[in-house]
Amino acid sequence: MPPVDIISVFLTPVFYLNMLKFMMPITIAALGEIIAERSGVVNIGLEGLIILGALSSVYFGIFSGSVIIALITGILTGIIVGIMYALIVIYLKGDQIVTGIGINLFAYGFGVITLYFTWGTFANSPYLPSSAMIPKLWGVSPLIPLTILLSILTWYVFKYTSIGLRLKAAGENPEVTESAGINVYKIRVIATIIGATLATIGGIFMGIDWLNQYTRDIAGGRGFIALALVVFSNWNPLRLIGGGLLFGFLYAFSLSIPSGIIPDQILSMLPYIATLLVVAGYAGKAKPPAALGKPYTKE
Repeated sequence: MPPVDIISVFLTPVFYLNMLKFMMPITIAALGEIIAERSGVVNIGLEGLIILGALSSVYFGIFSGSVIIALITGILTGIIVGIMYALIVIYLKGDQIVTGIGINLFAYGFGVITLYFTWGTFANSPYLPSSAMIPKLWGVSPLIPLTILLSILTWYVFKYTSIGLRLKAAGENPEVTESAGINVYKIRVIATIIGATLATIGGIFMGIDWLNQYTRDIAGGRGFIALALVVFSNWNPLRLIGGGLLFGFLYAFSLSIPSGIIPDQILSMLPYIATLLVVAGYAGKAKPPAALGKPYTKE
């Protein structure tokens, strides 16, 4: 591709709209994971949560024809899965990694089964009716600025409020936190539910806003990229925005290169490989919460 053509890619509004669209699901899923991990709970089931959010919102959106019902169903899915996950790993002391893997496996299998028994295909659902799609504002999904605002608000809560201080304390030293009269179980349960719900909103965006249908591979590894961005951001929601924009930029750029110049398989891998390389450079500098992934037992 001549240099002038590469430069022209960055001069089109469509490129930046695509960048924002691509950054949204991984950023909001990573934001939810940051909140959960700050409390000491790790959930690697983000891929599955994105799948379930997309599946539930698309399924009920198609049959109800209502965007409100689609949104409510998707959010309720996140809340229910978040409650179940919290019950298993916080109260029953289940292994957090194994349980997260279970969410991913269940979600993928459940999605395939639902596609087959509902629409007789293993590929994708029908398209949503227009009444079940999230309306755009000047060509931009309202969920994109919402994601950025939530990231900024979360950063503010972490830095300047007692809620953020208690959340951090629960993830750093739960024993001392409990001795100060703070209910560590309650904090971790709430943070886990919020984290799961935000991840499913990423799936809702992909299902009833971006693609307007459910496909078998709708998550496309975004849940795992979101986990990597948590480390890249060093559990800082403001830095997370930058990581999400980086992934969105690379993804939009890979799609802007005409087919044939570089094999399509390499182009599709480019944003993932580049993002992981950048994250790997920061992995050694990241400092997770001291009690992350460690079950807490109240004495």
